[in-house]
Amino acid sequence: MAVLEVRKLQKSFGKTSVLEDVSFSLSKGQCLAIIGSSGSGKTTLLRCLNFLERADGGQILLGGETLFDAAAPKPDPEREIRKKRLHFGLVFQNFNLFPQYTALENVTLARRLAAKERGEGKQAFPRIEEKGKRLLTQVGLAHRMDSYPHQLSGGQQQRVAIARALAGEPDILCFDEPTSALDPELTGEVLKVIRSLRARETTMIIVTHEIRFARDVADYVILMDEGRIVEEGPPSQVIDAPQAERTRRFLERYSE
Repeated sequence: MAVLEVRKLQKSFGKTSVLEDVSFSLSKGQCLAIIGSSGSGKTTLLRCLNFLERADGGQILLGGETLFDAAAPKPDPEREIRKKRLHFGLVFQNFNLFPQYTALENVTLARRLAAKERGEGKQAFPRIEEKGKRLLTQVGLAHRMDSYPHQLSGGQQQRVAIARALAGEPDILCFDEPTSALDPELTGEVLKVIRSLRARETTMIIVTHEIRFARDVADYVILMDEGRIVEEGPPSQVIDAPQAERTRRFLERYSE
Protein backbone atom coordinates (compact mmCIF):
# COMPACT_ATOMS: atom_id res chain seq x y z
CA MET A 1 0.00 0.00 0.00
CA ALA A 2 1.23 3.47 -0.85
CA VAL A 3 2.15 5.58 2.13
CA LEU A 4 1.65 8.74 0.06
CA GLU A 5 -0.77 9.41 -2.77
CA VAL A 6 -0.87 12.70 -4.63
CA ARG A 7 -3.86 13.12 -6.93
CA LYS A 8 -4.16 15.78 -9.62
CA LEU A 9 -2.46 18.50 -7.60
CA GLN A 10 -2.79 21.97 -9.10
CA LYS A 11 -1.32 25.30 -8.06
CA SER A 12 -1.28 28.74 -9.66
CA PHE A 13 0.18 32.08 -8.64
CA GLY A 14 -2.07 34.66 -10.23
CA LYS A 15 -2.46 33.69 -13.87
CA THR A 16 0.70 31.56 -13.85
CA SER A 17 0.07 27.84 -13.53
CA VAL A 18 2.88 26.19 -11.54
CA LEU A 19 1.47 22.68 -11.00
CA GLU A 20 -0.92 20.97 -13.40
CA ASP A 21 -2.54 17.62 -12.55
CA VAL A 22 0.50 16.24 -10.70
CA SER A 23 -0.18 12.68 -9.52
CA PHE A 24 2.12 10.03 -8.07
CA SER A 25 2.38 7.54 -5.21
CA LEU A 26 5.18 6.54 -2.87
CA SER A 27 5.49 3.35 -0.82
CA LYS A 28 6.99 3.09 2.66
CA GLY A 29 10.79 2.91 2.53
CA GLN A 30 11.00 4.18 -1.05
CA CYS A 31 13.06 7.10 -2.29
CA LEU A 32 11.59 9.35 -4.98
CA ALA A 33 13.85 11.76 -6.88
CA ILE A 34 12.29 14.74 -8.67
CA ILE A 35 14.41 16.35 -11.38
CA GLY A 36 13.82 19.11 -13.90
CA SER A 37 14.85 22.60 -14.90
CA SER A 38 14.50 25.62 -12.62
CA GLY A 39 10.91 26.86 -12.60
CA SER A 40 9.42 23.47 -13.43
CA GLY A 41 7.39 23.34 -10.20
CA LYS A 42 9.57 21.02 -8.11
CA THR A 43 9.91 23.27 -5.06
CA THR A 44 6.27 24.34 -5.19
CA LEU A 45 5.29 20.66 -5.12
CA LEU A 46 7.32 20.11 -1.95
CA ARG A 47 5.85 23.24 -0.35
CA CYS A 48 2.33 22.01 -1.09
CA LEU A 49 3.12 18.60 0.41
CA ASN A 50 4.48 20.31 3.53
CA PHE A 51 1.48 22.66 3.78
CA LEU A 52 3.63 25.74 3.30
CA GLU A 53 1.47 26.48 0.25
CA ARG A 54 -2.16 25.52 -0.27
CA ALA A 55 -2.81 23.78 -3.57
CA ASP A 56 -5.72 25.03 -5.68
CA GLY A 57 -6.83 21.56 -6.72
CA GLY A 58 -6.28 17.88 -6.02
CA GLN A 59 -5.78 15.67 -3.00
CA ILE A 60 -2.98 14.49 -0.71
CA LEU A 61 -3.46 11.17 1.08
CA LEU A 62 -1.16 9.61 3.66
CA GLY A 63 -1.68 5.99 4.68
CA GLY A 64 -5.15 6.11 3.15
CA GLU A 65 -6.14 9.18 5.20
CA THR A 66 -7.01 12.35 3.31
CA LEU A 67 -4.72 15.11 4.55
CA PHE A 68 -5.76 17.61 1.93
CA ASP A 69 -8.70 17.95 -0.44
CA ALA A 70 -9.03 21.18 -2.39
CA ALA A 71 -12.75 20.46 -2.79
CA ALA A 72 -13.33 20.62 0.99
CA PRO A 73 -15.87 23.31 1.96
CA LYS A 74 -13.32 25.42 3.83
CA PRO A 75 -9.58 25.33 4.59
CA ASP A 76 -8.32 23.68 7.78
CA PRO A 77 -7.56 25.99 10.70
CA GLU A 78 -3.88 26.78 11.27
CA ARG A 79 -3.65 24.48 14.30
CA GLU A 80 -4.82 21.52 12.20
CA ILE A 81 -2.40 22.42 9.40
CA ARG A 82 0.49 22.41 11.89
CA LYS A 83 -0.49 18.88 12.98
CA LYS A 84 -0.61 17.65 9.39
CA ARG A 85 2.74 19.28 8.67
CA LEU A 86 4.34 16.98 11.26
CA HIS A 87 3.93 14.04 8.86
CA PHE A 88 6.60 15.63 6.64
CA GLY A 89 10.11 16.78 7.40
CA LEU A 90 11.58 19.36 5.03
CA VAL A 91 15.28 20.11 4.57
CA PHE A 92 15.63 23.46 2.82
CA GLN A 93 18.27 24.58 0.32
CA ASN A 94 19.72 27.22 2.64
CA PHE A 95 19.69 25.38 5.99
CA ASN A 96 17.38 27.87 7.78
CA LEU A 97 19.09 27.34 11.15
CA PHE A 98 18.56 29.78 14.02
CA PRO A 99 21.88 31.64 14.39
CA GLN A 100 21.42 32.27 18.13
CA TYR A 101 21.14 28.56 18.96
CA THR A 102 23.74 25.78 19.02
CA ALA A 103 23.52 22.78 16.72
CA LEU A 104 21.89 20.74 19.49
CA GLU A 105 19.44 23.52 20.35
CA ASN A 106 18.45 23.85 16.68
CA VAL A 107 17.72 20.13 16.53
CA THR A 108 15.70 20.02 19.76
CA LEU A 109 13.91 23.37 19.73
CA ALA A 110 10.72 22.28 17.93
CA ARG A 111 10.36 19.19 20.11
CA ARG A 112 10.80 21.28 23.27
CA LEU A 113 8.13 23.74 22.15
CA ALA A 114 5.78 20.89 21.28
CA ALA A 115 6.34 19.30 24.69
CA LYS A 116 5.46 22.60 26.38
CA GLU A 117 2.32 22.90 24.25
CA ARG A 118 1.24 19.40 25.28
CA GLY A 119 1.79 20.28 28.91
CA GLU A 120 4.58 17.76 29.42
CA GLY A 121 6.84 20.36 31.01
CA LYS A 122 10.56 20.14 31.57
CA GLN A 123 10.49 16.45 32.45
CA ALA A 124 10.45 15.70 28.71
CA PHE A 125 13.55 17.81 27.98
CA PRO A 126 16.25 15.22 28.93
CA ARG A 127 14.67 12.65 26.62
CA ILE A 128 14.44 15.22 23.80
CA GLU A 129 18.06 16.27 24.32
CA GLU A 130 19.28 12.68 24.32
CA LYS A 131 17.52 12.04 21.03
CA GLY A 132 19.02 15.20 19.57
CA LYS A 133 22.49 14.01 20.52
CA ARG A 134 21.85 10.63 18.89
CA LEU A 135 20.73 12.27 15.67
CA LEU A 136 23.71 14.62 15.51
CA THR A 137 25.97 11.62 16.09
CA GLN A 138 24.14 9.79 13.28
CA VAL A 139 24.96 12.60 10.83
CA GLY A 140 28.60 12.74 11.95
CA LEU A 141 28.47 15.81 14.19
CA ALA A 142 28.98 14.39 17.67
CA HIS A 143 31.91 16.77 18.11
CA ARG A 144 29.99 19.91 17.04
CA MET A 145 26.85 19.79 19.19
CA ASP A 146 27.69 23.00 21.05
CA SER A 147 28.78 24.92 17.95
CA TYR A 148 26.74 27.80 16.56
CA PRO A 149 25.82 27.89 12.85
CA HIS A 150 28.46 30.53 12.04
CA GLN A 151 31.11 28.15 13.42
CA LEU A 152 30.06 25.36 11.05
CA SER A 153 30.77 24.77 7.37
CA GLY A 154 27.87 24.74 4.91
CA GLY A 155 27.95 20.95 4.80
CA GLN A 156 27.85 20.75 8.58
CA GLN A 157 24.95 23.20 8.75
CA GLN A 158 23.01 21.12 6.25
CA ARG A 159 23.65 18.01 8.32
CA VAL A 160 22.28 19.82 11.38
CA ALA A 161 19.21 20.67 9.29
CA ILE A 162 18.80 16.99 8.38
CA ALA A 163 19.05 15.98 12.06
CA ARG A 164 16.45 18.64 12.91
CA ALA A 165 14.04 17.27 10.31
CA LEU A 166 14.57 13.71 11.60
CA ALA A 167 13.87 14.82 15.18
CA GLY A 168 10.23 15.28 14.27
CA GLU A 169 9.97 11.58 13.31
CA PRO A 170 8.23 12.40 10.01
CA ASP A 171 6.58 9.77 7.87
CA ILE A 172 8.29 11.28 4.82
CA LEU A 173 11.54 13.23 4.72
CA CYS A 174 11.72 15.82 1.93
CA PHE A 175 14.83 17.50 0.55
CA ASP A 176 14.74 20.62 -1.60
CA GLU A 177 18.01 20.74 -3.55
CA PRO A 178 20.00 19.82 -0.41
CA THR A 179 23.41 20.50 -1.99
CA SER A 180 22.66 23.55 -4.16
CA ALA A 181 24.04 26.03 -1.59
CA LEU A 182 27.23 24.05 -1.00
CA ASP A 183 30.69 24.22 -2.50
CA PRO A 184 31.46 21.08 -4.51
CA GLU A 185 33.89 19.75 -1.89
CA LEU A 186 31.14 19.88 0.78
CA THR A 187 28.46 18.19 -1.33
CA GLY A 188 29.81 14.69 -0.76
CA GLU A 189 29.38 14.75 3.02
CA VAL A 190 25.68 15.64 2.72
CA LEU A 191 25.04 13.05 0.02
CA LYS A 192 26.75 10.47 2.25
CA VAL A 193 24.23 11.17 5.03
CA ILE A 194 21.31 10.88 2.60
CA ARG A 195 22.71 7.56 1.35
CA SER A 196 22.85 6.33 4.94
CA LEU A 197 19.19 7.27 5.39
CA ARG A 198 18.39 5.39 2.20
CA ALA A 199 20.11 2.32 3.65
CA ARG A 200 17.83 2.63 6.70
CA GLU A 201 14.83 2.60 4.33
CA THR A 202 13.76 6.12 5.27
CA THR A 203 10.87 7.20 3.04
CA MET A 204 12.18 10.22 1.12
CA ILE A 205 11.38 12.69 -1.63
CA ILE A 206 14.45 14.44 -3.01
CA VAL A 207 14.35 17.40 -5.37
CA THR A 208 17.86 17.39 -6.79
CA HIS A 209 20.07 18.53 -9.63
CA GLU A 210 22.55 15.73 -8.85
CA ILE A 211 21.50 13.37 -11.66
CA ARG A 212 24.14 10.74 -10.90
CA PHE A 213 23.10 10.74 -7.25
CA ALA A 214 19.42 10.40 -8.23
CA ARG A 215 20.29 7.39 -10.37
CA ASP A 216 22.15 5.74 -7.49
CA VAL A 217 19.78 6.39 -4.60
CA ALA A 218 16.23 6.64 -6.00
CA ASP A 219 13.74 3.84 -6.53
CA TYR A 220 11.65 6.08 -8.76
CA VAL A 221 12.35 9.26 -10.72
CA ILE A 222 10.00 12.00 -11.91
CA LEU A 223 10.99 14.56 -14.55
CA MET A 224 8.95 17.76 -14.30
CA ASP A 225 8.60 20.51 -16.89
CA GLU A 226 6.31 23.55 -16.78
CA GLY A 227 4.40 22.16 -13.82
CA ARG A 228 3.71 18.75 -15.33
CA ILE A 229 5.19 15.30 -14.98
CA VAL A 230 6.78 14.62 -18.36
CA GLU A 231 8.20 11.20 -17.59
CA GLU A 232 8.37 8.89 -14.60
CA GLY A 233 9.73 5.47 -13.79
CA PRO A 234 12.78 3.73 -12.36
CA PRO A 235 16.16 5.45 -12.86
CA SER A 236 17.14 2.82 -15.43
CA GLN A 237 14.34 4.14 -17.63
CA VAL A 238 14.06 7.87 -16.96
CA ILE A 239 17.79 8.64 -16.67
CA ASP A 240 19.48 5.87 -18.65
CA ALA A 241 16.88 5.27 -21.38
CA PRO A 242 14.41 8.19 -21.45
CA GLN A 243 11.39 7.88 -23.71
CA ALA A 244 10.24 11.51 -23.80
CA GLU A 245 12.07 13.98 -26.03
CA ARG A 246 11.81 16.61 -23.28
CA THR A 247 13.61 14.30 -20.86
CA ARG A 248 16.37 13.59 -23.38
CA ARG A 249 16.91 17.30 -23.99
CA PHE A 250 17.08 18.02 -20.27
CA LEU A 251 19.62 15.27 -19.61
CA GLU A 252 21.73 16.28 -22.63
CA ARG A 253 21.82 19.88 -21.47
CA TYR A 254 22.69 18.86 -17.94
CA SER A 255 25.62 16.73 -19.12
CA GLU A 256 27.13 19.52 -21.22
